[in-house]
Amino acid sequence: MRSPDASGPTSQYNDIMTRRILGLDIGGANLKAAINDGGARSVSFALWRHPERLADELHVLADSLPHDAIAVTMTGELCDCFETKRQGVCAILSSVQAIAHNAPIYVWTVGGRFVSVEEAKHDPLRVAAANWLALAHLVAGRFSDERVLLIDTGSTTTDIVYLNGGSPEPRGFSDPERLQSGELVYTGVRRTPICSVLGMEVAAEFFATMLDAFLMLGLVPENANDRDTADGRPATRRCAHARLARMLCADAETCSELQATALAERAVARQVRTVESAIERVLSGKPAIDRVVVAGSGEIVGRRAIVQRGHRVTSLAEQFGPAISEAACAYAVACLAQEASDG
Repeated sequence: MRSPDASGPTSQYNDIMTRRILGLDIGGANLKAAINDGGARSVSFALWRHPERLADELHVLADSLPHDAIAVTMTGELCDCFETKRQGVCAILSSVQAIAHNAPIYVWTVGGRFVSVEEAKHDPLRVAAANWLALAHLVAGRFSDERVLLIDTGSTTTDIVYLNGGSPEPRGFSDPERLQSGELVYTGVRRTPICSVLGMEVAAEFFATMLDAFLMLGLVPENANDRDTADGRPATRRCAHARLARMLCADAETCSELQATALAERAVARQVRTVESAIERVLSGKPAIDRVVVAGSGEIVGRRAIVQRGHRVTSLAEQFGPAISEAACAYAVACLAQEASDG
């Protein structure tokens, strides 16, 4: 299935003579920025709590990465601080305009092309949740002679896209369509509640997230300065133990490290099986793939979900560094905007 209104990333803007483009991927929980010639940043920001602060947060990001133009994609329009996605898209774009300082702005669409802010505001759903397609186009272009499965796992979701000979071939383009097809799996390495993974085996409370499972197993590094956790305490193994214990209606005194570790292992295994199942659906009826490309802060999930298939695996973190892999969609729109201008 090809993009609704284009066969590939194109642009009506032939006047982009700049070489340094800032890509922005604006989500509901994270803001990601990257420059087409290298350099990236990702920061946590609860858009659903503070939509009025978005422009200020973007301003800090933009100032840290000098640029001449801005390419934008987003998923934050789904936040429930907005009454509709339409309202969310327009609010996000207005925040980008507020920090642009006359720099040109190009907005990525689910049609695989860039439009102006004015066009995007006129047809907001055309640009909603299009970030996955930007990365799909970028990766497809890099492996144009192969059939590739792209698995991008972030803090909240996992995107799975089939790429065939240089072109993405998704079954769906909107988030509802992609949820149905298995191409969008709402599970990630950080914000996903443990109870959403293990169901009624544990307390149906927001006591712990998948971050705690990965911390408990030593699969992600500790960060005592990171308090973006379920209880606001540090992202350390000791605090993860306490949070996981509460999922068993216990605490760190009554739940041993062994029990907390076993819970973490079950959660990670269940999450990986969920992604494996989605991969089966995405690949069903498709020609065999030559390669798997993993990206995002949760590359480990994609690797584990594909390990038994024996495919060649390419890691964006290994190729471009962890910062760009984590901000892969922001990097993608920046690169695609430059490619469009060169064409």
